Amino acid sequence: MSEPAAPARALVAAVAGDRFAELPYRPTAAHRADEGDAPIGWPGYGAARALAARRSGESEAVVCGLGRVGGAEAVLIAFEFGFLGGSIGRAVGERIAGALITARELSLPVVSLIASGGSRVQEGMFALAQLQRIATQLVRLRAVGLPHLAVLAGPVTGGGWATLGAGADVRLALPGVQVGFAGARVRPPGADPAAYTAEAQAAIGQVDELVPPEDLGTAVARWLSLLTTPAAGPAPPPAALRSVAAPGTGWAAVELARDPSRPRADAYLRAYFTERVTLGCPDPGLRCGFGRHAGRAVAYVAQLGTATTPAGFRTATRLLRLADRLSVPVLTLVDTPGAANGAEAERDGVGSAIAESIMAVAAATIPVTTLVIGEGGSGGAVALTSPGRTWVTPDSYYAVVAPESAAALVKRGPEQVRATADQLRLRPEDLVELGVARGIVPVG
Repeated sequence: MSEPAAPARALVAAVAGDRFAELPYRPTAAHRADEGDAPIGWPGYGAARALAARRSGESEAVVCGLGRVGGAEAVLIAFEFGFLGGSIGRAVGERIAGALITARELSLPVVSLIASGGSRVQEGMFALAQLQRIATQLVRLRAVGLPHLAVLAGPVTGGGWATLGAGADVRLALPGVQVGFAGARVRPPGADPAAYTAEAQAAIGQVDELVPPEDLGTAVARWLSLLTTPAAGPAPPPAALRSVAAPGTGWAAVELARDPSRPRADAYLRAYFTERVTLGCPDPGLRCGFGRHAGRAVAYVAQLGTATTPAGFRTATRLLRLADRLSVPVLTLVDTPGAANGAEAERDGVGSAIAESIMAVAAATIPVTTLVIGEGGSGGAVALTSPGRTWVTPDSYYAVVAPESAAALVKRGPEQVRATADQLRLRPEDLVELGVARGIVPVG
């Protein structure tokens, strides 16, 4: 069982200190007409709201304002769980929509500090309609390239999770909080409560970072800084991390790329970035996130040398599309023998996942830079490769398919694999000569 959510103003103070100014709330004519148990005449609703106001010290279940988080000014939306469980009714929907409009007018990022049980039952369909109102403003925020970061700070269920939470560009969560579409009182009998936690959502890539309460301000400031300070122009390719002699044969290039001592993506990321944040990804063989290079933000997708899964490609697509919206250039580090091709991958839609990743690269309006740092195997590699801005390291190869598979496809025996590797023209020098790669990066 998670701890009770902190009050809204305590959440605001955790990320913005005392640098916060509440936005004025101007209720619509329809809401001003609400009296007593309106809007649907739920018995005792007016008295319940009055009691919630006295106990929480707030006039509604959300507090909205302008705050400074680290070096960035942002619109903050903070839920007050002590006011009817942070539930979303007409007044809450109006305030959130107004805050999102303000963010768009002022060109500011949005930070939502969420502790909400979802839609307010006592307002019936008026409450459920607020999810559509909020979603409309979130779409408009995305359309102008402004980031939205959500902090899951208390129980986050129902419409609170299905709009501001799961709909955010980046999702942080306090450890142990309840997160899921179904709240505790409406789940199927016998449902495992562990499935409805921030940790469970992080395991499937729906939460990007678990942040202890004492680190919340620092984490939010770090994310906001990286989401709002894009580098100008393409990301330069990293330097190679080891010196090797040019491979004389295709098979020699394959052996260099498969060498267990070869530098991997994590080493390249450490050398390239001074700081990084990582999006949640269920594929342990993939890293996606944002980092700081030469003082500005660059997004990255990095394969770790394994077969990339459908979930991995979907995370890469999410990163590419988010970076494109935020005008952040992207660096991809390619290193995979190919895409996962087992029965489980097929059931999980590996073909469509690859297709969406290829199209995300093709559709990107920001520059995508690719460095092949090891194996560049087939569709698993091309899905993350920039068609006009690709470099290779001296210990890499790039091929239509791995030599063993190529030999099998043309009905050759295992003894012909090495000769097939030569015929594939997969060496770094071959790739430059063929125009597939712009060049071989020098050792840094």
